[in-house]
Amino acid sequence: MMRYRRADVAGATYFFTVNLLDRQQSLLTDHIYLLRRCVLNVKQKHPFYIDAMVILPDHLHALWTLPDGDADFSKRWMLIKSAFSRSLPKTENLKSSRIKKRERGIWQRRFWEHLIRDETDYERHVDYIHYNPVKHGYVDKAIDWPYSSIHRYMREGLLMPDWGFIESGDGFFGE
Repeated sequence: MMRYRRADVAGATYFFTVNLLDRQQSLLTDHIYLLRRCVLNVKQKHPFYIDAMVILPDHLHALWTLPDGDADFSKRWMLIKSAFSRSLPKTENLKSSRIKKRERGIWQRRFWEHLIRDETDYERHVDYIHYNPVKHGYVDKAIDWPYSSIHRYMREGLLMPDWGFIESGDGFFGE
């Protein structure tokens, strides 16, 4: 059996993508206050800094910096995902593999993580996070998406209010 390997640099900054199992659902924005509470509860017990974050209906992107000597982001995500799942009514159809493992059918089992290499990598991932609601067609301007750290960046003067708005419809952060 091949074992999945993750980066484990203590005190580093990581980019994450975490998805719902059913990408047609909108549980994350429908229950945004619950998700925020779960993140804050885990953050209090297992500190980390949220450099940037965006919550979309079916997935989220986050940039976290872990404390010195700590590389356990997997535990944090497990705690956030399980607390969120436990707080929702059981309405999903479960496959036998999930029942066997006593899992809910809310989240994809794994998540994507990327170790941030340098300042340029950091800036590109912050921009990707903040532009994501525009990329997915939820808003025309990044500032119009309510569930994004872009608002903090603008309050702190790190981004201008018209950042991430392209009138011509041309791509901004292509994939």
